[in-house]
Amino acid sequence: MITLIGVGHVFAISEQVKELIRSRRPDVVCLELDPSRFRALTEKGTRRNAPLQYMLLAQIQRRIAGKFGSEAGDEMLAAASAAGEVGARIALIDMDATMVFSRLWRAMSIREKLGIFSGALIGLVASKEKVEREVERYEDNEAGYLEVLGEQFPSVKRVLLDERNRHMADRIASIASQHENIVAVIGDGHLSAIVEALGDRQVESVRLRDIRHTDPREQASGGQYSVSYYIK
Repeated sequence: MITLIGVGHVFAISEQVKELIRSRRPDVVCLELDPSRFRALTEKGTRRNAPLQYMLLAQIQRRIAGKFGSEAGDEMLAAASAAGEVGARIALIDMDATMVFSRLWRAMSIREKLGIFSGALIGLVASKEKVEREVERYEDNEAGYLEVLGEQFPSVKRVLLDERNRHMADRIASIASQHENIVAVIGDGHLSAIVEALGDRQVESVRLRDIRHTDPREQASGGQYSVSYYIK
């Protein structure tokens, strides 16, 4: 069984993620991180020589996470901690962020670059309510939301989503061929595409909307998340 847990990197969902991993007791916990990002999280250090775009995104995530009483990446640290509790191996399945953002910058048009930086400035001052509304828009119509993203920022969708989705799906499939029970903690925006890429494998999908609105104490006492099963 492959369990995909869709997360948001700015929300206070660490306990929910831990309980999901504890309840499933996987052999391997896959994280949407590369070694450098994992090291920066665990050592609480600043990533050196990171592209400007990456550092700007990280700053936006830190600011938004603070509005939700969290720290960006807390859910990944929680997943790593829970992996240790259940004796699971950790696998880092994402592409190298420096390489990804460098390629993205070369691929983007001038219009996309201007749009990204104007959006970043808005993100730096966005209120908690605005973030909530944006998340609701995504949850109400995920396919439409990503379609609009692709129309406005085709390079962003291709490099940051599509290429990484394929890479992570391949890594998950490879690990699943060697282990019967794995959990992958990934950004919710990657989840549907990765499920599709995994083809006929048995996949349990836990969405961010379910995690955010579930008290972790309910899971600990036997409560259930609303999940979708994809068996093709």
